[in-house]
Amino acid sequence: MGKNKKEAFVFTLMMCALMVLGMSGYNVILIKGFTNEVIKDVLIGYIPTFIVALIVEIFIVGKIAKGIVHRMLKDNDPLFKRILLTSLFMVSGMVLCMSLYGALIHGGLSPELPRTYLTNIGRNFIFALPLQLIIVGPVSRWLFSTIYSAKVESTPSL
Repeated sequence: MGKNKKEAFVFTLMMCALMVLGMSGYNVILIKGFTNEVIKDVLIGYIPTFIVALIVEIFIVGKIAKGIVHRMLKDNDPLFKRILLTSLFMVSGMVLCMSLYGALIHGGLSPELPRTYLTNIGRNFIFALPLQLIIVGPVSRWLFSTIYSAKVESTPSL
């Protein structure tokens, strides 16, 4: 989303920030249960996780996912189809990458890493896809369109 690189970056920041927040909360609850410590634990890990997720999304997953979608769709395909496919491929790629990040952060390089990683993939995908499609995607698109339509309206015409 976005008409130029700056707008696309802002949209990516919003989407990534909300997904990291949602997935961090979900994973802390999976690991430690629903306790008073959830908010504290999410906040402690949020910034480094957000930075890693943003780098992975911009330089790896985003490029691959958008390339696949571009090859699959025609110019006249509905926007809904583009959003759905992009979300599916972005979530899939990010779950693969960030599940490894989580397994390494919480378990390190141990003999349990492969099992933990595979378990994380399944657990994260079943939460990440609905989170993206039902909450984060629509909220990000709404926020983005609100911010950028307000800028267009406030720009004086010549």
